[in-house]
Amino acid sequence: QPNAMGGREVGGLANQLAAHMGFETENVERVARFWGSKNMITEPGLKAVDLFDAIHDGEIKAVWIMGTNPVVSLPNADKAVEALQNCDFVVVSDCIGNTDTCHYADVKLPSQAWGERNGTVTNSERRISRQRPFLQAPGSAREDWQIIAEVARKMGYEDAFGYKQVVEIFQEHAALSGFENDNAHGVRDFDISYLQDIGPKEYDELQPVQWPVT
Repeated sequence: QPNAMGGREVGGLANQLAAHMGFETENVERVARFWGSKNMITEPGLKAVDLFDAIHDGEIKAVWIMGTNPVVSLPNADKAVEALQNCDFVVVSDCIGNTDTCHYADVKLPSQAWGERNGTVTNSERRISRQRPFLQAPGSAREDWQIIAEVARKMGYEDAFGYKQVVEIFQEHAALSGFENDNAHGVRDFDISYLQDIGPKEYDELQPVQWPVT
């Protein structure tokens, strides 16, 4: 899993907030202060199997599945199929339009594949590397961040999702890692705040770097 650590860095797990922070009260409040958010999740979400159990039981009415194929990958595939069949609204964004999961989508959004994406990945030794595209994305395929940002803007969150370039997201990510990360507030291991003012050219040329970077 070449970007398993990267997923943790941005809060991609059900039991983590962004910038590798957990759900301790001080971290929830810290993230809320950084983003000026009045509504913050305060406890961990559901892991994949539990999430699909909740969909199956009607506790979750809508789901957005990004770049994964749960009706194949989950241990109880038949139950996952039943869950999606019973779900009121299913969105799937993927670089392949005919996966087993796509069959149950109400909306399909074309995302970019490896080789078409622009961003960073972080390996298990905490080394951040640039991922540069070397293929032209086909048709209307977009990067995941572009899809998320456009949906958010349509929902009325223009101020929070006004990104024009991928470097802007990296800058914000780096800034959060260093926010209130000091002796007064408690020192956290994940800190790449040195890179929060990186410009487009420097980001494009970024060489692999191992965090913490301060």
